[in-house]
Amino acid sequence: MSEEIEKNENGDLFSKSVRAGKRTYFFDVKSTRGNDYYLTITESKKRFGEDGKFFYEKHKIFLYKEDFEKFLEGLNEAVNHIKENAPAISSNNDKDINFEDLGN
Repeated sequence: MSEEIEKNENGDLFSKSVRAGKRTYFFDVKSTRGNDYYLTITESKKRFGEDGKFFYEKHKIFLYKEDFEKFLEGLNEAVNHIKENAPAISSNNDKDINFEDLGN
């Protein structure tokens, strides 16, 4: 007997948004046609076009459950490296960092 899964209006099984300065991160649990779950992580940032109208620039990552552990290990290692090695910065937590400014 198949169980009906409640989805929101976007077809997500679970959704969590996190506002972080000028960006918003969305964590959405979705399911495949075969009822296998996966996670999408979306970064959304408000931008202004040349015409002065705003739009949202979005970047999305699809993360499948077989990759969760390796992803979390890599994320935790990178975050710990930053916490241990990053130089102290001013208390301005809303500083806008452009990806173009970051090294490869």
